[in-house]
Amino acid sequence: MMAGVISLDLIHRALDVNDANFALGNEVFGAVGASFVRNRAAPDIYDANHVANIRVGSPDEVESLFARAEKEFAGFKHRRFDTDHRTHPAVVARLRIEDYERSEGLVMLLDGELNGSPPEHDIRPVVNDEDWADFAKLKIEDWLEYRQKQGRPAEPEVAQAMVRVDRGKCPPVQYYLARVGGQPAAFSNSWSGIGGIGQVEDLFTLPEYRNRGLAAALIHRCVADCREKGARHVVIVADPSDTPKQIYARMGFRPLALNAHYFKRLDGQ
Repeated sequence: MMAGVISLDLIHRALDVNDANFALGNEVFGAVGASFVRNRAAPDIYDANHVANIRVGSPDEVESLFARAEKEFAGFKHRRFDTDHRTHPAVVARLRIEDYERSEGLVMLLDGELNGSPPEHDIRPVVNDEDWADFAKLKIEDWLEYRQKQGRPAEPEVAQAMVRVDRGKCPPVQYYLARVGGQPAAFSNSWSGIGGIGQVEDLFTLPEYRNRGLAAALIHRCVADCREKGARHVVIVADPSDTPKQIYARMGFRPLALNAHYFKRLDGQ
């Protein structure tokens, strides 16, 4: 499979697939020129509670958007708005003047074959309660590492809620565990996506098992799963400030666009 031209339409569809991935398993509804993603059972999970696909521009429309967000997320301890290059600058300006924190995602696309051969590792789909229990252990470690980097309280109960949200996406999402000596060491997931564009997401390896090719083996398996289910293109999103983006590029993923999450905590922490 040869790499093709990256059109603006393809970029938009890849961004839409990533937005749709966040929405899987949650309540989703359109209102005031945007999509609202909400999960009342997991109010502290940012990915499950946010506003995306924002297509407003006039001052009145911007005001209606923010007012509706306050209504729909009343009682929640955060607000999050997801944007990309299609979002009107007036929305971004409003977010900045209200002191929302910005983080970015580098959206990358694979339209040819992955470079290199998959490392030989024990990669298994998550299919039963025992697998999900092993996944939960890794998810908690992933969360604790992230919180330590932030210098914020651990709150392991949030990680447990994340596991419930992740499980609620399956199917259509498929999680995989990499095992070393029978022990869970890494995870990732695949989704066949929309309109021939799939996605590989949520990649983590325990620190003691890094630099052994586990992540590469998981990506190979997840891309294969997307392709087996009909996806021609495969999206992966990287932190633009971290090194995995270079690994993905060497594997054949090409950078497409930046998206941004604008976030505000309302609990004073």
